[in-house]
Amino acid sequence: MSTGKVYITGAGCGGAGLLTVRARELISGCGALVYDDLVHPDILALAGAGAELIYMGKRAGQPSARQEDICQKLIELAHAGLTVVRLKGGDPFVFGRGGEELLALRAAGIPCAEVPGISSALAVPAEAGIPLTHRALSRGFHVVTAHTADTADGLPEYFSRLASLPGTLVILMGLSRLERIAARLLGSGAPPDTPAAVISGGNTRNPSAVRGTLRDIARLASEAGLEPPAVIVVGQAAALELSSTLPLAGVRVGLTGTAPFQARLRPLLEAEGAEVFTAALSEVLPLESGFDVERLAADSWAVLTSANGVDALFELLSGARMDLRRLRCRFAAIGEATASRLAAHGIYAELIPPQATTASLAESLLERGGARELYLLRSQRGGEELPRALSSRFTVSDIALYTARPCARVTAAAAPYTALADHLVFPSAGAADDFFASGGEIAARTVPVAIGPIAAAGLAAHGVPNALVPPQIGRAHIVSALLELHRGR
Repeated sequence: MSTGKVYITGAGCGGAGLLTVRARELISGCGALVYDDLVHPDILALAGAGAELIYMGKRAGQPSARQEDICQKLIELAHAGLTVVRLKGGDPFVFGRGGEELLALRAAGIPCAEVPGISSALAVPAEAGIPLTHRALSRGFHVVTAHTADTADGLPEYFSRLASLPGTLVILMGLSRLERIAARLLGSGAPPDTPAAVISGGNTRNPSAVRGTLRDIARLASEAGLEPPAVIVVGQAAALELSSTLPLAGVRVGLTGTAPFQARLRPLLEAEGAEVFTAALSEVLPLESGFDVERLAADSWAVLTSANGVDALFELLSGARMDLRRLRCRFAAIGEATASRLAAHGIYAELIPPQATTASLAESLLERGGARELYLLRSQRGGEELPRALSSRFTVSDIALYTARPCARVTAAAAPYTALADHLVFPSAGAADDFFASGGEIAARTVPVAIGPIAAAGLAAHGVPNALVPPQIGRAHIVSALLELHRGR
């Protein structure tokens, strides 16, 4: 087998939206993903189902993989012919040991390259609203590490000289030495009232920020219980707080259900400032239904209860090489989202009930009547209430075109973030089943959100009776409910 390749890739300091396009492409197509601690679960979820995910993180004060072992693992994977992404937080070349790993790979004759990411030195202060440069306050910045192995106190030997430098000072990996850092700067001539901030942000599981001065920043950070890794910022710009004023800024929302549902809801929440992540994923699987699509060439009702059902139907039609001009059936869609998905295929629903519920759909169809034959094209998980109600007027064929299964890998990767989520959103009872089946847990601090009463009942069946349910079903109504809940906070 030919030798594979290794890409030393920066994960940045946030979710998949802050990856470079190149990093996303490589992660999606890699054979092995070797990742550091605190990589956002949404980034891990980009890896293909066949990719090997290998955790080899390094954290100060905690059991960590040795650098030599990491390099050897990368070489072994490449020798196995795999395309390997070595995913490192921030930027690999900014105190990330990316250079060491590339030197080891080159010495072993492995084709390799570096893919930059957004460094924590830039991203974490920005997330807290601190611009490293700001006219009249700071015309430059300096980035140093407080974790040096060859000095008595772990600080760089030139550290005292930093007190006299203009601009903003950014110190990485220094939370455990914060008191010593402040003392060294003060002892070297820095004014005691110099603004300082400590930010535990990026992908940390409990993000927070503390502001003060060199005189009191160590005490304030200790009282706040900040956890590493953290970024220390010293200088006049550290007093600024230009963070997001969007209404859901700082609200962490975990999504469940299928990827298409999450892809449609995520931008609506992010537009309001929420931090959105995938807490669990239900993978859609097509089924061998045995349904003869030629039956849709006769006058009948084709009833679709989800966008996933629409996609499954048109895959079936394509596989059977069915000319859409031959369709004589009437289409009914449970709601606007399903109807929009149907319209994307060039078909417009003849019937959309006033409410996106199975009860409203059944009532509307019974009132409309028309063709006697009715094909209910939906998930294998569909309940019995809808076909039972429709059978009073129609000859109902309940066709399971697809099903869903939980992706335990995604749920496990997201668990540390899920534990600190403000909300978890459930689009269906099946999504709730998949979340719990894959090991998901809802923390006491988390307010679950159900898209409608059926999803709420699904949560209640798992012992979660207190879900927030918007007055109407729909993605926009989920966003509106969260905006109302957090209004004026």
